[in-house]
Amino acid sequence: MSKISIIGAGAVGAATAFSIMLNKVASDIVLVDINKDRAEGEVMDIFHGTSLVAPVEIKAGEVSDTKDSDIVIITAGLAQKPGETRLDLVNKNIAIYNTLIPEIAKYNPNAILLVVSNPVDILTYITYKLSGFPKNRVIGSGTVLDTARFRSALAREFFIDSRNVHANIIGEHGDSEIAVWSRANVGGLTLDEYCAKEGNCEIDFEQRITDEVKHAAYEIIKRKGFTNYAVAVAVTRICTAILRDEKSILTTSSYLEGHYGTDDIYLSVPSIIGENGIEEIIEIPLAEEELTAFKNSAKIIKDIINKSNLQ
Repeated sequence: MSKISIIGAGAVGAATAFSIMLNKVASDIVLVDINKDRAEGEVMDIFHGTSLVAPVEIKAGEVSDTKDSDIVIITAGLAQKPGETRLDLVNKNIAIYNTLIPEIAKYNPNAILLVVSNPVDILTYITYKLSGFPKNRVIGSGTVLDTARFRSALAREFFIDSRNVHANIIGEHGDSEIAVWSRANVGGLTLDEYCAKEGNCEIDFEQRITDEVKHAAYEIIKRKGFTNYAVAVAVTRICTAILRDEKSILTTSSYLEGHYGTDDIYLSVPSIIGENGIEEIIEIPLAEEELTAFKNSAKIIKDIINKSNLQ
């Protein structure tokens, strides 16, 4: 038996609840929102499909109903608006978290907290500070989605299964994220080797794909106002790795203590995810320009935190 609670019944929270149900990740799902009618409506809609999947209990409730959850997913917060960066959101959401996080921690002292709201790296750091939880039990969804976008884009270019593409986006989940081209490979071949073999990589290939991945959310928001489906799948993937103790390597937003020359910050890096949350951070060798970009990404996040209302 496993219990997952989701704080926030907006587009991302509702899609996440639906994805978790379909993928048989938890036997008990609780959806909480300040708009109780919205949470109840989403639960009613999802509940009507429960007889067609593996047994699962789903209900709307208060934070108190999340008691003894294995994982609490936090999607609550003000939504990103067209033209607004993730970093613009931080002070608006800090006020919400100052009240929300201590209450979640009170009812779920042994849970893993999985932050999805943007700007996710900053809000994960804030959750870590406000909850008092050990660093391994506070995780940000980070660039798991960005990495999936990166791999999917490469697979599309090469006309191959994206599961055979190994490439990561690290750093901030946002404008300063880094595509790690130096370590990318397809079926064991470096990209240079694969491109030489297939002969279908034009001169601006890397920059074009990097820009596509980096701007993906903005393009979706411009068209439909928000993103929700792919991020729900990414969050489900993280929850699956935790509850099944998979020891999967995912680019979650993880607390860094000297890793990649960076300290006291949450940023996305390859991390081993299992029943204890973040079980180990994998420090992969980076090209010089990638490491420089990563440190710059860290500086951007730290500067925002230092200027924020958290202090």
